[in-house]
Amino acid sequence: MSDGIFIGGGGIDYKDPQQLLLKYGNRHGLIAGATGTGKTVTLQILAEGFSNAGVPVFLSDVKGDLSGLAKAGSEDGKLHAPFMTRNETINFTTFLYESFPVTFWDLFGEQGHPIRTTVAEMGPLLLSRMLQLTDAQEGVINIAFRVSDEQGWPLLDLKDLQALLVWCGQNADDLTLRYGNISSSSIGAIQRGLLVLENQGGNKLFGEPALDLADIIRTDADGRGRISVLAADKLMSSPGLYATFLLWLLSELFEELPEIGNPDKPKLVFFFDEAHLLFDDAPKALVDKVEQVARLIRSKGVGVYFVSQNPADVPDDILGQLGNRVQHALRAFTARDQKNLARAAETYRINPRFDIEEAIKSVGTGEAVTSMLEAKGVPSIAEQTLIRPPSSQLGPLSALERAAVIATSPIAGKYETVLDRESAFEVLRKRADDASKAAEDAEAAEEAADLAAKQAKADDKHRSELEREFKKARRYETKSYGKSSSRRSSTSETIGESVTNLVIKELKGTTGRRIVRGILGGLFKAR
Repeated sequence: MSDGIFIGGGGIDYKDPQQLLLKYGNRHGLIAGATGTGKTVTLQILAEGFSNAGVPVFLSDVKGDLSGLAKAGSEDGKLHAPFMTRNETINFTTFLYESFPVTFWDLFGEQGHPIRTTVAEMGPLLLSRMLQLTDAQEGVINIAFRVSDEQGWPLLDLKDLQALLVWCGQNADDLTLRYGNISSSSIGAIQRGLLVLENQGGNKLFGEPALDLADIIRTDADGRGRISVLAADKLMSSPGLYATFLLWLLSELFEELPEIGNPDKPKLVFFFDEAHLLFDDAPKALVDKVEQVARLIRSKGVGVYFVSQNPADVPDDILGQLGNRVQHALRAFTARDQKNLARAAETYRINPRFDIEEAIKSVGTGEAVTSMLEAKGVPSIAEQTLIRPPSSQLGPLSALERAAVIATSPIAGKYETVLDRESAFEVLRKRADDASKAAEDAEAAEEAADLAAKQAKADDKHRSELEREFKKARRYETKSYGKSSSRRSSTSETIGESVTNLVIKELKGTTGRRIVRGILGGLFKAR
């Protein structure tokens, strides 16, 4: 195996081979240049080179062109003849067409295997960046994550976070005393941001099964590194989601991989296309995190290569860590463009044979000014380089070809079925259901008690009425006692009628029937 990746021919006659040494592949790099100058081809040949060296690669396919890595180029290609001529020019005698082991990924699950993480793994900082939250709103997100940890309520998908925010709003008074102010306006703004994210398809990013990093750090049976290609053409319509997801993946690699020092070759190479999206309007805390990751992740064997139109898109502190550089043509139409061009030229070691600033302006498509780390990690002198052709197909696969690659992937079926285990949403919903049932039971018990009280009151009223009528009848009987038998007979009849009428009246109620049975018994005894 070669100790480097052949990039192209440099020097006066383009015969001087320019290569990226594998032992410095984890020292990061930059591929820059205006649209149409050849950045995608350079990315493609570097991915091929790392794969052949047994190094897994992860890259995003913004335009769909890089899917061609899975298919060998051919002599039928429209650029075959120019490629052969170029190979002769740069003395690339070992060139051959070949395909590479590719795994297709797609956040939306349409052009590759679904790729997911959980809300908890994303973390409050990156989630706040994705939602473009203010400091106060980010503070509420941090409180929600703390509550989730303390209560043991897993945050797996967006509905978990939405449910937890509702709970925090309902318990804002108690939480404010412990963690700080939680305003309804901040919660409302976060919920609106989550709704927008959901409408953009961001809900497909969060859930389980979450990505197993081992699935992007794979080698094939033949020893070549697998190239993970993230379909990003649709994802690019949500640039914040795109940039934050890639930064999360980079952060996960940083957190999970062990230290390995200075390996003979990288453990993984990560290409970050459209890198300016990562830094546009990014808060300082986020830029600091990217700088920290870029500075430390190389000790874990991961090389990060930023791909952008202009080196000025990358902050200086990070740009200074990018030792391997391929600078395609830059156009200088404005004063700002000219300033950026001069700044880009200043970052290269001077080559006395040509003016670097002029070369960056004038190199043609498929040419670049290159500088790679050489002995002891020192940048090489800038060289005007003719870039080699790719061995794989230049351009995208057909839909059927892509589907065939996905179907035969070693991870086929692993991520396609969504899992929805118990998490914050289910826990809080159960609590709400239990509270609702308890409230319903309490209300039913209260109604039953009210009904019983009313019934008891009605029973007391019936008893009182019956007793009054009975006493009235007894008084009347006492007054009439001793009179003529005919009068007594009449009186007795009158009393009997009163009692009979009273009993009939009271028999209409259950309580009345019980009382009448007792009174009649007493009456007959009295008689």
